[in-house]
Amino acid sequence: MAGIGFELRKMLRRDTLLGLMQAYTYAGLISAGPWILSIVGILMIGALSLPLVLPNELITQFQVSVTWLIALSLVLTGPLQLAYTRFTSDRLFEKRDELVLPNFHAVALVVTVAATLFGGLSVWLLFPGQTPGYRLLMLAGFVVVSNVWIATIFLSGMKQYVAILVTFAVGYSLTTGISIALSHHGLNGLMTGFVVGQTVLLAGLLLLIYRDYRSDHFISFEVFDKRYRYPLLMITGFLYNFGIWVDKFMFWYTPGTGQQVIGPLRASIIYDIPVFLAYLAIIPGMAVFLLRIETDFVEYYDAFYNAVREGGSLQHIERMRNAMVEALRNGLWEIIKVQTIAAMMLFAAGPAILSWLRISTLYLPLLYVDVIAASLQVVFMGVLNVFFYLDRRVIVTGCVSAFVVLNIVFTAFTLAQNPAWYGYGFAASLLVVVLASLYLLDRKLEVLEYETFMLQ
Repeated sequence: MAGIGFELRKMLRRDTLLGLMQAYTYAGLISAGPWILSIVGILMIGALSLPLVLPNELITQFQVSVTWLIALSLVLTGPLQLAYTRFTSDRLFEKRDELVLPNFHAVALVVTVAATLFGGLSVWLLFPGQTPGYRLLMLAGFVVVSNVWIATIFLSGMKQYVAILVTFAVGYSLTTGISIALSHHGLNGLMTGFVVGQTVLLAGLLLLIYRDYRSDHFISFEVFDKRYRYPLLMITGFLYNFGIWVDKFMFWYTPGTGQQVIGPLRASIIYDIPVFLAYLAIIPGMAVFLLRIETDFVEYYDAFYNAVREGGSLQHIERMRNAMVEALRNGLWEIIKVQTIAAMMLFAAGPAILSWLRISTLYLPLLYVDVIAASLQVVFMGVLNVFFYLDRRVIVTGCVSAFVVLNIVFTAFTLAQNPAWYGYGFAASLLVVVLASLYLLDRKLEVLEYETFMLQ
């Protein structure tokens, strides 16, 4: 596997403005590409189907159905995402590559069974008024999308970002094309296009995995052994995904802000659109995050721990530690600066964007708050990623737990106020945990050498 850091460093070595722009563009596409393609794909299907699907409420039902599939599949697979990535990384470090594919099959089997049971019970009990075709498509979509996240998180952990981006581009292009082609069949036609497109996407991701890994046996449940279970990573994976969506759930089910769309599924017109638009502004911050983490920080991180393992001189170890800390601080500061510029640009373009989308400018204040919240989320992700590199799982779990609790509490408070407060709960919770995590990171870096040697 070619390391993404190698490609980025090669672009930066050109020491030209073009090389710098290429590196940032490349990093932005591969870091935020799959998420952005998902959003754009769903919006494109809705926009292009408007003249073909009557009544237009069916398009809203489709988009809400897909949003729920994505949200619940992320929460369901959250406990296994980080834990399996850690298991795979450890086995590769031990040169036991033959365990990767059999344990991937085990994780995929567990996810498929769990998604089938949970999804089957849900469509049976909660959608009695819907057609059998819609219920089967929802179940199939839930199972397929759940497996897509497992395959994606595995390939991300193996640094195969470019392959993921290309596969997502093909998958969502097919999803959009097939959905539009079948849109004259109404809601079931749109859902069929989504399920078929996601199945192709999953097949592409599986091909990438089978291309690089082989094994003599098909399945192994070693990943679920007690010694490899990583309970803190399982808790963190669940809480992080739940924390990202919990404020949306609250807005959807609050009577004054949510509306029933299809069956038990609800949406919030006042909240959902600004949130979707705000996440389009994270590309610059994600680009800086990937560029700096995968170049400067990782380079000095590897040099520091190699020096520790190989018995380097204290002076060399201290020099590598200082360089790593300096690269990290510069990277985080650069993320903040670039994401601030991106947010200000969206602030300026906000009225024109809403007018182009035929959305009332009354959404502007909420859009501004959501842009700030999305920007803070990028910083939070960057800090958590550094803690993962330093193997500080307790701190990560604590930060993510605080984020969930604060998001619930602050969002509940803002919902009890007037609409001018909407969105501030999500933003305030992220601001608190970002400041707290930065403080904890600074403290950990100060004692990094001591703790590193004490753990040897």
